[in-house]
Amino acid sequence: MSSKLNPDGQQLPPSTRRNWIWFSFQVIVRVVFAIWLRYRAFGIHRIPREGGGLILINHQSFLDPLLVGLPLQRPVSYLARDSLFHVPIIGWILRNTYVMPISRESAGAGPLKEAIRRMKHGFLVGIFPEGTRSSDGTVGPFKPGFVALVRRSKLPVYPVGIAGADRAFPRGSLFLRPAKVTVVFGEPISAERIRQLNSEGGEDLLVEFARSQVVHYQIAAERLRRRAVVSR
Repeated sequence: MSSKLNPDGQQLPPSTRRNWIWFSFQVIVRVVFAIWLRYRAFGIHRIPREGGGLILINHQSFLDPLLVGLPLQRPVSYLARDSLFHVPIIGWILRNTYVMPISRESAGAGPLKEAIRRMKHGFLVGIFPEGTRSSDGTVGPFKPGFVALVRRSKLPVYPVGIAGADRAFPRGSLFLRPAKVTVVFGEPISAERIRQLNSEGGEDLLVEFARSQVVHYQIAAERLRRRAVVSR
């Protein structure tokens, strides 16, 4: 199979093996983040080596997709604005690192179908349910759009908490700042648990529960981050 992803998608690459572009990028970024951000990730063992699923992540900065994908031995497929795919170099990187385009102006069912297709192919799909970066590092309200992915894919959900990314690369910043960043991968929410929540309270309960899990692991990440900063 080809390692290149076609956004209009007929063929998908292996879901458990990184292509050489993403692997090379990981090696370089891992060194930079380890030195400059004292980056640490916990709970990586909770992400299985194979099988599709949805990763729900709190959104603190533009670094977040890298921070979550960095310690994993398998690729994560994210959604990004389609306009970025037309930017020289950046567009090439996105097309070759498992990213899916989405239009904010004319968002339809296409990105949803493609995300589900990839999940059922075995990919991990990562999204940020807040829809925008946090202004103060805390987890904001979740938009309910991800519920359709959860219901239709019938696959596990993996909550992830990030702490410190808003300090390392805050809104309006052009340069990476030396701030400690920590990521915690949480316990998966099984498909059975999702069905139970859906039957008990529908969309509202699913959104509330998913957000509570991300908040829990974001707080855990912040505690670990502060402990590392204090003990330095």
